[in-house]
Amino acid sequence: MGLVKSCDFTDYWRGGNLYSLSFPKRVMTGGRFLMITRALHLSSTVADDANRQRKGTAAYDRLCKIRPLYDQMRDACRRNFHPDQEISIDKRMVASKARNGLKQYMKNKPVKWWYKLFVLADSKSGYTWDFFVYEGRSHGNSGMGLSYESVMELVDTQLLGTGYKLYVDDFYSSPTLFRDLLQKKIWACGTIRTNRIGFPKTKENSLNSKSPRGSLRWLRKDSLLFIQWKDTRDVFMCSALHTAYSGDTVRRRVKGANGQWMVKDVSVPPCVKDYNRCMGGVDPSDALMGYYKVIHKTQKWYQTFFFHFMDIAIVNAFLLHKAIATGKGEKPMTQKAFRETLAEQLAQVGSASTVRPVPPPPPPGTHHRPVHITGNSTTRQLKCRLCCAKTPVKCTACDVALCFVVGRDCYNAWHVENIL
Repeated sequence: MGLVKSCDFTDYWRGGNLYSLSFPKRVMTGGRFLMITRALHLSSTVADDANRQRKGTAAYDRLCKIRPLYDQMRDACRRNFHPDQEISIDKRMVASKARNGLKQYMKNKPVKWWYKLFVLADSKSGYTWDFFVYEGRSHGNSGMGLSYESVMELVDTQLLGTGYKLYVDDFYSSPTLFRDLLQKKIWACGTIRTNRIGFPKTKENSLNSKSPRGSLRWLRKDSLLFIQWKDTRDVFMCSALHTAYSGDTVRRRVKGANGQWMVKDVSVPPCVKDYNRCMGGVDPSDALMGYYKVIHKTQKWYQTFFFHFMDIAIVNAFLLHKAIATGKGEKPMTQKAFRETLAEQLAQVGSASTVRPVPPPPPPGTHHRPVHITGNSTTRQLKCRLCCAKTPVKCTACDVALCFVVGRDCYNAWHVENIL
Protein backbone atom coordinates (compact mmCIF):
# COMPACT_ATOMS: atom_id res chain seq x y z
CA MET A 1 0.00 0.00 0.00
CA GLY A 2 3.03 2.22 0.12
CA LEU A 3 3.42 1.67 -3.64
CA VAL A 4 -0.20 2.21 -4.73
CA LYS A 5 -1.97 5.00 -2.86
CA SER A 6 -5.70 4.91 -2.25
CA CYS A 7 -8.09 7.00 -0.16
CA ASP A 8 -9.76 3.96 1.37
CA PHE A 9 -8.64 0.41 2.10
CA THR A 10 -11.70 -1.06 0.42
CA ASP A 11 -10.61 0.43 -2.92
CA TYR A 12 -7.85 -2.18 -3.19
CA TRP A 13 -10.50 -4.92 -3.49
CA ARG A 14 -13.05 -3.01 -5.59
CA GLY A 15 -13.83 -3.99 -9.15
CA GLY A 16 -14.60 -1.80 -12.13
CA ASN A 17 -12.45 0.11 -14.55
CA LEU A 18 -10.91 2.46 -11.96
CA TYR A 19 -9.93 -0.02 -9.30
CA SER A 20 -9.37 -3.53 -10.66
CA LEU A 21 -6.26 -4.58 -8.67
CA SER A 22 -5.57 -8.31 -8.82
CA PHE A 23 -2.67 -8.53 -6.34
CA PRO A 24 -4.56 -7.78 -3.07
CA LYS A 25 -7.35 -10.19 -4.01
CA ARG A 26 -4.80 -12.92 -4.69
CA VAL A 27 -3.25 -12.56 -1.22
CA MET A 28 -6.43 -12.38 0.91
CA THR A 29 -9.98 -11.10 0.89
CA GLY A 30 -10.75 -7.52 1.81
CA GLY A 31 -12.88 -8.61 4.75
CA ARG A 32 -10.07 -10.68 6.21
CA PHE A 33 -7.61 -7.80 5.83
CA LEU A 34 -9.94 -5.38 7.62
CA MET A 35 -10.53 -7.86 10.45
CA ILE A 36 -6.78 -8.36 10.88
CA THR A 37 -6.26 -4.59 10.91
CA ARG A 38 -8.94 -4.08 13.55
CA ALA A 39 -7.57 -6.89 15.71
CA LEU A 40 -3.90 -5.99 15.26
CA HIS A 41 -2.07 -5.88 18.60
CA LEU A 42 1.65 -5.94 19.36
CA SER A 43 1.42 -7.26 22.93
CA SER A 44 -0.61 -9.82 24.83
CA THR A 45 -3.75 -8.77 26.67
CA VAL A 46 -2.37 -10.43 29.81
CA ALA A 47 0.71 -8.18 29.76
CA ASP A 48 -1.46 -5.12 29.05
CA ASP A 49 -3.75 -5.89 32.00
CA ALA A 50 -0.79 -6.43 34.32
CA ASN A 51 0.80 -3.17 33.19
CA ARG A 52 -2.46 -1.30 33.67
CA GLN A 53 -2.48 -2.38 37.30
CA ARG A 54 0.94 -0.75 37.74
CA LYS A 55 -0.19 2.65 36.46
CA GLY A 56 0.98 5.44 38.74
CA THR A 57 4.03 3.49 39.92
CA ALA A 58 7.64 3.48 38.73
CA ALA A 59 7.11 0.02 37.20
CA TYR A 60 4.46 1.27 34.75
CA ASP A 61 5.60 0.91 31.11
CA ARG A 62 4.14 3.55 28.78
CA LEU A 63 5.33 1.53 25.77
CA CYS A 64 3.90 -1.79 26.93
CA LYS A 65 1.57 -2.08 23.91
CA ILE A 66 4.51 -1.92 21.47
CA ARG A 67 7.25 -3.35 23.69
CA PRO A 68 7.68 -6.84 22.07
CA LEU A 69 8.04 -5.55 18.48
CA TYR A 70 9.88 -2.42 19.64
CA ASP A 71 12.62 -4.46 21.33
CA GLN A 72 12.86 -6.88 18.40
CA MET A 73 13.19 -4.01 15.92
CA ARG A 74 16.01 -2.36 17.86
CA ASP A 75 17.82 -5.66 18.19
CA ALA A 76 17.42 -6.48 14.48
CA CYS A 77 18.71 -3.05 13.39
CA ARG A 78 21.85 -3.44 15.52
CA ARG A 79 22.47 -7.09 14.65
CA ASN A 80 22.36 -6.90 10.85
CA PHE A 81 24.70 -3.98 10.18
CA HIS A 82 27.77 -2.34 11.67
CA PRO A 83 28.17 1.36 10.85
CA ASP A 84 31.22 3.05 9.39
CA GLN A 85 33.38 5.35 11.49
CA GLU A 86 31.18 8.42 10.99
CA ILE A 87 27.77 8.34 12.70
CA SER A 88 25.17 10.93 13.65
CA ILE A 89 22.30 11.32 16.11
CA ASP A 90 19.16 13.28 15.33
CA LYS A 91 15.41 13.38 15.99
CA ARG A 92 12.79 11.69 13.85
CA MET A 93 9.14 12.75 14.00
CA VAL A 94 6.17 10.45 13.28
CA ALA A 95 2.86 12.23 12.70
CA SER A 96 -0.26 10.84 14.37
CA LYS A 97 -3.79 11.82 15.35
CA ALA A 98 -4.16 9.03 17.89
CA ARG A 99 -5.00 10.08 21.44
CA ASN A 100 -1.97 9.33 23.54
CA GLY A 101 0.19 11.22 26.03
CA LEU A 102 3.42 10.31 24.23
CA LYS A 103 2.83 12.85 21.45
CA GLN A 104 4.70 16.15 21.21
CA TYR A 105 3.08 19.42 20.08
CA MET A 106 4.87 21.38 17.34
CA LYS A 107 3.04 24.60 16.53
CA ASN A 108 5.12 25.50 13.44
CA LYS A 109 4.41 22.23 11.61
CA PRO A 110 1.45 21.59 9.25
CA VAL A 111 0.68 18.52 11.38
CA LYS A 112 0.77 19.65 15.01
CA TRP A 113 1.12 16.37 16.90
CA TRP A 114 4.04 13.99 16.50
CA TYR A 115 5.78 11.11 18.21
CA LYS A 116 9.47 11.82 18.74
CA LEU A 117 12.20 9.23 18.19
CA PHE A 118 15.91 9.67 18.82
CA VAL A 119 17.89 7.92 16.09
CA LEU A 120 21.53 6.90 15.63
CA ALA A 121 22.29 6.47 11.93
CA ASP A 122 25.27 5.67 9.75
CA SER A 123 26.34 8.95 8.12
CA LYS A 124 27.41 7.33 4.86
CA SER A 125 24.41 5.12 4.06
CA GLY A 126 21.65 6.52 6.28
CA TYR A 127 21.04 3.10 7.90
CA THR A 128 19.06 3.36 11.15
CA TRP A 129 21.34 1.51 13.57
CA ASP A 130 19.46 2.24 16.80
CA PHE A 131 16.58 4.38 18.05
CA PHE A 132 14.28 4.86 21.00
CA VAL A 133 10.87 6.44 21.50
CA TYR A 134 10.72 9.54 23.67
CA GLU A 135 8.29 8.91 26.53
CA GLY A 136 8.11 12.46 27.85
CA ARG A 137 10.97 12.12 30.30
CA SER A 138 14.65 11.17 30.41
CA HIS A 139 15.53 7.50 30.59
CA GLY A 140 18.64 7.81 32.71
CA ASN A 141 19.17 9.03 36.24
CA SER A 142 22.38 11.01 35.74
CA GLY A 143 20.63 14.35 36.19
CA MET A 144 22.34 15.71 33.05
CA GLY A 145 19.15 16.24 31.05
CA LEU A 146 17.48 14.70 28.01
CA SER A 147 20.07 15.81 25.44
CA TYR A 148 22.93 14.19 27.36
CA GLU A 149 21.14 10.99 28.32
CA SER A 150 19.65 10.36 24.86
CA VAL A 151 23.15 10.34 23.33
CA MET A 152 24.54 8.12 26.07
CA GLU A 153 21.71 5.61 25.62
CA LEU A 154 22.26 5.34 21.87
CA VAL A 155 26.05 5.24 22.03
CA ASP A 156 26.37 1.83 23.67
CA THR A 157 30.05 0.96 23.34
CA GLN A 158 29.45 -2.68 24.34
CA LEU A 159 27.44 -3.15 21.13
CA LEU A 160 28.81 -0.36 18.96
CA GLY A 161 32.47 -0.43 19.91
CA THR A 162 34.84 2.55 20.04
CA GLY A 163 36.77 4.82 17.67
CA TYR A 164 33.74 6.54 16.11
CA LYS A 165 33.28 10.12 14.99
CA LEU A 166 29.88 11.30 16.21
CA TYR A 167 28.08 14.34 14.77
CA VAL A 168 25.20 16.02 16.63
CA ASP A 169 23.37 19.35 16.45
CA ASP A 170 23.14 22.08 19.09
CA PHE A 171 20.32 20.32 20.97
CA TYR A 172 22.78 17.66 22.15
CA SER A 173 26.20 19.39 22.07
CA SER A 174 27.82 20.34 25.36
CA PRO A 175 31.42 20.32 26.63
CA THR A 176 30.43 17.86 29.35
CA LEU A 177 28.96 15.40 26.85
CA PHE A 178 31.95 15.62 24.50
CA ARG A 179 34.44 15.03 27.32
CA ASP A 180 32.47 12.04 28.62
CA LEU A 181 32.34 10.60 25.10
CA LEU A 182 36.11 10.97 24.88
CA GLN A 183 36.37 8.74 27.93
CA LYS A 184 34.57 6.12 25.82
CA LYS A 185 37.00 6.75 22.91
CA ILE A 186 34.32 8.39 20.77
CA TRP A 187 35.15 11.76 19.19
CA ALA A 188 32.23 14.18 18.86
CA CYS A 189 31.61 17.29 16.79
CA GLY A 190 28.62 19.57 16.44
CA THR A 191 27.08 23.01 16.49
CA ILE A 192 26.75 24.40 20.00
CA ARG A 193 24.73 27.03 21.84
CA THR A 194 26.77 29.78 23.45
CA ASN A 195 24.81 29.51 26.72
CA ARG A 196 25.93 25.93 27.37
CA ILE A 197 27.77 25.35 30.63
CA GLY A 198 31.47 25.17 29.83
CA PHE A 199 31.32 27.29 26.67
CA PRO A 200 34.08 29.98 26.77
CA LYS A 201 32.67 33.33 27.89
CA THR A 202 35.51 35.51 26.60
CA LYS A 203 34.50 38.29 24.19
CA GLU A 204 38.04 39.38 23.37
CA ASN A 205 38.71 39.48 19.63
CA SER A 206 35.30 37.92 18.83
CA LEU A 207 33.55 38.49 15.50
CA ASN A 208 30.92 41.19 15.04
CA SER A 209 28.24 42.01 12.48
CA LYS A 210 30.76 43.82 10.24
CA SER A 211 33.22 40.93 10.08
CA PRO A 212 33.67 39.65 6.49
CA ARG A 213 32.28 36.31 5.44
CA GLY A 214 34.69 33.46 6.13
CA SER A 215 36.24 35.14 9.21
CA LEU A 216 37.33 32.68 11.88
CA ARG A 217 38.03 32.78 15.61
CA TRP A 218 38.96 29.75 17.65
CA LEU A 219 39.92 28.74 21.17
CA ARG A 220 41.17 25.40 22.45
CA LYS A 221 40.29 24.35 25.97
CA ASP A 222 41.76 21.03 27.12
CA SER A 223 40.79 18.47 24.48
CA LEU A 224 37.99 20.55 22.93
CA LEU A 225 38.14 23.09 20.12
CA PHE A 226 35.61 25.96 20.06
CA ILE A 227 35.04 27.73 16.73
CA GLN A 228 33.26 30.95 15.74
CA TRP A 229 32.90 31.19 11.96
CA LYS A 230 31.20 33.92 9.96
CA ASP A 231 28.81 32.77 7.24
CA THR A 232 25.42 34.41 6.60
CA ARG A 233 25.32 34.36 10.39
CA ASP A 234 27.69 33.37 13.18
CA VAL A 235 28.25 29.62 13.41
CA PHE A 236 29.52 28.20 16.70
CA MET A 237 31.09 24.74 16.72
CA CYS A 238 32.65 22.44 19.29
CA SER A 239 34.86 19.53 18.24
CA ALA A 240 37.02 16.91 19.88
CA LEU A 241 38.63 15.72 16.64
CA HIS A 242 39.42 18.68 14.35
CA THR A 243 42.07 21.32 13.89
CA ALA A 244 41.07 24.97 13.67
CA TYR A 245 42.24 25.64 10.10
CA SER A 246 43.13 23.48 7.11
CA GLY A 247 42.95 25.87 4.15
CA ASP A 248 39.62 24.47 2.86
CA THR A 249 37.24 26.83 1.08
CA VAL A 250 33.59 26.91 0.02
CA ARG A 251 31.89 28.95 -2.69
CA ARG A 252 29.49 31.63 -1.50
CA ARG A 253 27.59 34.51 -3.12
CA VAL A 254 28.77 37.76 -1.55
CA LYS A 255 28.02 41.41 -2.30
CA GLY A 256 31.02 43.32 -3.64
CA ALA A 257 32.05 46.91 -2.94
CA ASN A 258 30.00 48.11 -5.93
CA GLY A 259 26.86 46.42 -4.61
CA GLN A 260 26.94 43.61 -7.19
CA TRP A 261 26.60 39.97 -6.14
CA MET A 262 29.51 37.72 -7.01
CA VAL A 263 30.67 34.16 -6.29
CA LYS A 264 33.70 34.02 -4.03
CA ASP A 265 35.76 31.32 -2.33
CA VAL A 266 35.71 31.82 1.45
CA SER A 267 37.66 29.84 4.01
CA VAL A 268 35.81 27.23 6.05
CA PRO A 269 36.96 25.33 9.17
CA PRO A 270 37.29 21.55 8.69
CA CYS A 271 34.77 20.90 11.49
CA VAL A 272 32.07 22.86 9.60
CA LYS A 273 32.82 21.06 6.34
CA ASP A 274 32.72 17.61 7.96
CA TYR A 275 29.60 18.49 9.96
CA ASN A 276 27.70 19.45 6.79
CA ARG A 277 28.81 16.21 5.14
CA CYS A 278 28.10 13.80 8.00
CA MET A 279 25.32 15.28 10.12
CA GLY A 280 22.51 14.28 7.76
CA GLY A 281 22.68 10.55 8.49
CA VAL A 282 19.02 10.38 9.56
CA ASP A 283 17.71 12.51 6.68
CA PRO A 284 18.30 10.01 3.81
CA SER A 285 16.29 7.26 5.52
CA ASP A 286 13.54 9.76 6.38
CA ALA A 287 13.38 10.76 2.71
CA LEU A 288 13.24 7.13 1.55
CA MET A 289 10.38 6.44 3.98
CA GLY A 290 8.50 9.49 2.74
CA TYR A 291 8.43 8.30 -0.88
CA TYR A 292 6.52 5.06 -0.16
CA LYS A 293 5.26 5.45 3.41
CA VAL A 294 3.35 2.41 4.69
CA ILE A 295 1.67 4.28 7.54
CA HIS A 296 -2.01 5.16 7.29
CA LYS A 297 -4.41 7.10 9.51
CA THR A 298 -5.37 5.21 12.63
CA GLN A 299 -6.76 6.11 16.03
CA LYS A 300 -4.71 3.37 17.72
CA TRP A 301 -1.31 4.76 18.66
CA TYR A 302 0.40 1.36 18.76
CA GLN A 303 -0.63 0.70 15.15
CA THR A 304 1.06 3.99 14.17
CA PHE A 305 4.31 2.58 15.52
CA PHE A 306 3.68 -0.78 13.86
CA PHE A 307 3.55 0.84 10.42
CA HIS A 308 6.55 3.06 11.19
CA PHE A 309 8.57 0.02 12.29
CA MET A 310 7.67 -1.56 8.93
CA ASP A 311 9.05 1.54 7.20
CA ILE A 312 12.30 1.30 9.18
CA ALA A 313 12.70 -2.40 8.36
CA ILE A 314 12.02 -1.93 4.64
CA VAL A 315 14.32 1.08 4.23
CA ASN A 316 17.12 -0.59 6.20
CA ALA A 317 16.76 -3.71 4.05
CA PHE A 318 16.92 -1.58 0.90
CA LEU A 319 20.08 0.17 2.11
CA LEU A 320 21.68 -3.21 2.85
CA HIS A 321 20.74 -4.36 -0.66
CA LYS A 322 22.42 -1.27 -2.13
CA ALA A 323 25.58 -1.84 -0.09
CA ILE A 324 25.80 -5.53 -1.04
CA ALA A 325 25.12 -4.90 -4.74
CA THR A 326 27.66 -2.07 -4.87
CA GLY A 327 30.24 -4.25 -3.15
CA LYS A 328 29.77 -6.89 -5.84
CA GLY A 329 30.03 -4.33 -8.63
CA GLU A 330 26.37 -4.81 -9.57
CA LYS A 331 23.71 -2.20 -10.19
CA PRO A 332 21.29 -2.07 -7.23
CA MET A 333 17.54 -1.98 -7.67
CA THR A 334 15.62 1.23 -7.21
CA GLN A 335 13.60 1.50 -4.04
CA LYS A 336 10.38 1.03 -6.00
CA ALA A 337 11.65 -2.16 -7.67
CA PHE A 338 12.95 -3.40 -4.31
CA ARG A 339 9.58 -2.87 -2.62
CA GLU A 340 7.75 -4.58 -5.49
CA THR A 341 10.02 -7.62 -5.24
CA LEU A 342 9.67 -7.68 -1.45
CA ALA A 343 5.86 -7.53 -1.62
CA GLU A 344 5.73 -10.43 -4.09
CA GLN A 345 8.07 -12.56 -1.98
CA LEU A 346 6.21 -11.88 1.28
CA ALA A 347 2.88 -12.70 -0.36
CA GLN A 348 4.23 -16.16 -1.27
CA VAL A 349 5.53 -17.00 2.24
CA GLY A 350 3.29 -19.64 3.77
CA SER A 351 0.58 -19.17 1.17
CA ALA A 352 -0.15 -22.89 1.14
CA SER A 353 0.55 -23.76 4.77
CA THR A 354 -0.96 -20.86 6.73
CA VAL A 355 -4.49 -21.10 5.35
CA ARG A 356 -6.76 -21.70 8.32
CA PRO A 357 -8.55 -25.07 8.01
CA VAL A 358 -12.27 -24.84 7.61
CA PRO A 359 -13.95 -26.39 10.66
CA PRO A 360 -16.00 -29.52 10.01
CA PRO A 361 -19.66 -28.90 9.26
CA PRO A 362 -21.97 -29.20 12.27
CA PRO A 363 -24.27 -32.21 12.59
CA PRO A 364 -27.50 -32.08 10.58
CA GLY A 365 -30.19 -30.06 12.23
CA THR A 366 -27.73 -27.90 14.17
CA HIS A 367 -28.45 -24.19 14.02
CA HIS A 368 -25.92 -21.38 14.45
CA ARG A 369 -27.02 -18.75 16.91
CA PRO A 370 -25.25 -16.57 19.48
CA VAL A 371 -25.80 -17.32 23.16
CA HIS A 372 -24.33 -15.96 26.37
CA ILE A 373 -21.68 -18.08 28.04
CA THR A 374 -22.94 -19.50 31.32
CA GLY A 375 -20.96 -19.28 34.54
CA ASN A 376 -19.96 -16.76 37.17
CA SER A 377 -18.57 -13.27 36.45
CA THR A 378 -15.03 -14.63 36.15
CA THR A 379 -15.57 -17.59 33.83
CA ARG A 380 -18.37 -16.34 31.59
CA GLN A 381 -16.02 -14.34 29.35
CA LEU A 382 -13.63 -15.98 26.89
CA LYS A 383 -11.23 -14.69 24.26
CA CYS A 384 -12.82 -14.00 20.89
CA ARG A 385 -11.48 -16.44 18.29
CA LEU A 386 -11.12 -13.61 15.74
CA CYS A 387 -9.92 -10.48 17.59
CA CYS A 388 -8.77 -11.94 20.96
CA ALA A 389 -10.88 -9.45 22.95
CA LYS A 390 -12.96 -10.78 25.87
CA THR A 391 -16.56 -11.61 25.01
CA PRO A 392 -19.49 -13.23 26.87
CA VAL A 393 -20.98 -14.60 23.61
CA LYS A 394 -20.36 -17.84 21.74
CA CYS A 395 -21.91 -19.77 18.84
CA THR A 396 -24.08 -22.72 19.84
CA ALA A 397 -23.07 -24.87 16.86
CA CYS A 398 -19.36 -24.02 16.58
CA ASP A 399 -18.75 -23.67 20.35
CA VAL A 400 -16.44 -20.73 19.56
CA ALA A 401 -16.34 -17.47 21.55
CA LEU A 402 -17.01 -14.49 19.25
CA CYS A 403 -17.70 -10.77 19.77
CA PHE A 404 -21.27 -9.75 18.96
CA VAL A 405 -21.48 -6.02 19.65
CA VAL A 406 -21.97 -2.87 17.60
CA GLY A 407 -18.76 -1.99 15.75
CA ARG A 408 -17.17 -5.40 16.39
CA ASP A 409 -19.32 -8.08 14.81
CA CYS A 410 -16.82 -10.94 14.85
CA TYR A 411 -19.68 -13.44 15.04
CA ASN A 412 -20.91 -12.84 11.49
CA ALA A 413 -17.41 -12.16 10.14
CA TRP A 414 -16.24 -15.55 11.44
CA HIS A 415 -19.16 -17.41 9.88
CA VAL A 416 -18.85 -15.61 6.54
CA GLU A 417 -15.12 -16.32 6.40
CA ASN A 418 -15.61 -20.00 7.18
CA ILE A 419 -18.74 -20.30 4.99
CA LEU A 420 -20.97 -21.44 7.83
